[in-house]
Amino acid sequence: MTNERRLRSVDLARLAGVSTQQIRNYEEAGVLPPAGRTASGYRVFHEAHRRALLAFRALLRGYGPVTAARIMRAVHAGDVPGALALVDAAHAALHEERLSLGAARRSLEALAREDPGPPPRAGLRIGEVAGLLGVRTSALRVWEAAGLLAPRRERGTGHRVYDPADVRDARLVHALRRSHHPLDRIRPVLDELRRAGGSDALRSALTAREEALTSRTRAMLEGAGSLHGYLGHLDGAAGGATGPAPAAR
Repeated sequence: MTNERRLRSVDLARLAGVSTQQIRNYEEAGVLPPAGRTASGYRVFHEAHRRALLAFRALLRGYGPVTAARIMRAVHAGDVPGALALVDAAHAALHEERLSLGAARRSLEALAREDPGPPPRAGLRIGEVAGLLGVRTSALRVWEAAGLLAPRRERGTGHRVYDPADVRDARLVHALRRSHHPLDRIRPVLDELRRAGGSDALRSALTAREEALTSRTRAMLEGAGSLHGYLGHLDGAAGGATGPAPAAR
């Protein structure tokens, strides 16, 4: 028997600023450990439930609802290594996004140092673009095969035709390749440049995304810290007599 203070659904709901129905949903989804029941069938929660709720709400802000719920379900299924693997994967994905942003920043700096010369006319052939960049035509074909370039084809002959935007993309690829960027890291940069519509717009978009990443990283750290505290509570409860009452069958 435990001497822990009992908590009701409404107590947890007020703590998190959600409805009592949401608390019930959390328990049914495995986000909270199973609750005990009174003789009349009402849910009974304890300190572990309070800590689980706070941990989940903290994880939500950095990891999002899907990953946060998967982490908590793994913990309550007794798979702590699996829960921590989900945490690791989320941080690895964030790191990859930072690498892509860094590549975009460096590509813009590389383009700023380039002397573009006179604006290219529309309708350049592959040999002309290769000569403009100082590369072989085979390099342009490799970049196209990798999905980095998509020149239109001339009707009838099938010859590649490079418009100014295609030449800009080719210059960007060339600048990044000279900085030893692998092809799979160049494509996201090109996608961002095309989506933003220009270098200045891309710089602004990158700054906004970097700020968002910083906020998300801090939220993830906060969530991981809260999860760590919850796991410590569970470890302590496992070594003593305290803990949530078992669910009614």
